Amino acid sequence: MCGIAGCFGIKDEKTINKMLDALGHRGPNDRGIHSGEKYVLGHTRLSIVDVATGKQPIVACDGRKAVISNGEIYNFRKLRMKLLPNYRFTTRSDAEVILHLFQEKGAACVKELDGMFAFALVDGDNFLLARDPIGIKPLYYGYHKGNMYFTSELGAMSMAGVDEVHEFPAGYYYTPAEGFVQFYKVPEIEDHLLTDIEPTCDLIRNTFIAAVKKRLLADPEVPVGSFCSGGLDSSLVAAIAADEIPNLHTFVVGMEDENGDLSDDVKAARIASKHIGSTHHELLFTEDEYYEALPIVINKLESYDPSLVRCAIPCYFTCKMAADYVTVVLTGEGADELFTGYHYMKNFPVDKLNLEARRCIGNLHNINLQRADRMGMFFSLELRVPFLDVAMVDLSMKIPPELKIREHNGAKIEKWIFRKAFENTHYLPDEILWRYKVQYTQGAGCEDLGELAAKQMGDDEYERIKAQNPKATINSKEAAYYFKIFRKYHPQDSILGSIGIWTGFDFAEEREKVRGTVDGDLKHDRSEKGEKEKKVA
Repeated sequence: MCGIAGCFGIKDEKTINKMLDALGHRGPNDRGIHSGEKYVLGHTRLSIVDVATGKQPIVACDGRKAVISNGEIYNFRKLRMKLLPNYRFTTRSDAEVILHLFQEKGAACVKELDGMFAFALVDGDNFLLARDPIGIKPLYYGYHKGNMYFTSELGAMSMAGVDEVHEFPAGYYYTPAEGFVQFYKVPEIEDHLLTDIEPTCDLIRNTFIAAVKKRLLADPEVPVGSFCSGGLDSSLVAAIAADEIPNLHTFVVGMEDENGDLSDDVKAARIASKHIGSTHHELLFTEDEYYEALPIVINKLESYDPSLVRCAIPCYFTCKMAADYVTVVLTGEGADELFTGYHYMKNFPVDKLNLEARRCIGNLHNINLQRADRMGMFFSLELRVPFLDVAMVDLSMKIPPELKIREHNGAKIEKWIFRKAFENTHYLPDEILWRYKVQYTQGAGCEDLGELAAKQMGDDEYERIKAQNPKATINSKEAAYYFKIFRKYHPQDSILGSIGIWTGFDFAEEREKVRGTVDGDLKHDRSEKGEKEKKVA
């Protein structure tokens, strides 16, 4: 995992070095720059594959071609074997495969890359920019005096003096000759194809196990761990990884209430980690620590959107803890989108359910994946997401909605077919496999943190902030409080001043479409939990 920055059309090493200064947390192990008459490629490196010789930028023997890459190419060894007879490799890095595959097939080489990536490649006067199919790794670009600048984070982009910043679209590549070319899109829905439960379960199980195992890629000296919140998604990822890595490090965070009761995730994670035999780590953070972390989270998240900020808080603490033990960590991001795991989806029209899932998958790069990337890379920690393997995404669009949300023990349960696929296996006990879904913030015990934030904002200040920032999406006191913090780090004249507009993505509209995925889930969870407690009583 790394940070990249560069420019095309000008040799502007001074600016690129400033941009790299802002990306040091993404790559603390090394830093490199390569320039030509009309380009500069810069790279900060977090060493994971080919620790010894994989320094970037990687330059071809002819001196005309070079590449910088952020991410991992999981099938690079297979590609390398095909290329070895015709090309001289100087490293064992997965990034060098991109360089020689481009020599072999041109820009269309991106179609053969299985992984998460954002890379830039130069070939004399020609160049190529590309971003992975789902947008797991970030990439932004803009123009100054007709010259193109690009980088991994918006904060670094502010050094380039560009008038506007654009998000590089997921699943696209760009060349000067072709412009933007889409090489991947979320597959069309064909949910009439997998209607038989048993063979569908077999297919899900085999595909997902393969997706997790390929993401264990790292040099032997680079430790790999897994989040393990005690929920279905991260716990199953951890269980599969634990089959391959003895004493796998697993991580969970939460809070303790005034009565000394631990949050649900902490208790469930203890059950899951004991079952899979991992070396388990817990972190309990306090309300004071929340307030201390909040400005850091908002600054590095590059957003003040309440739903993102709220979920980023436990992610921040989990990454902070995990970075003390591992360099790579697996997460459960994407499961709810693939298998319709959000509570609001239980009341969605069945014939529209997979359409909603497909829409959510396409928007992940602006929501959960942005949170995961920023929080992980702040601590120089690479997060990998097995659920978003393209084979899993493709498979999810072939499964009928009736198998995704289905009755279990007298109540509708989300991700039914995915749970069923791992029933009666050794991976997880039933109490975790069929555990009732709770939102990330609720499971960590911090569902009320938004209310704490709102209490910091008075009526008059709230109205003033809204009036002074009409283009900003501020629909609550919580949002206003986060926006106030955001402005402290990113002033009005900053390139980030129009955040929420720079990507063309409207978080408020997104929340409206999903009918309050976060807030609605919390109300639903509290209500249903109350009903269950009444029944027990």
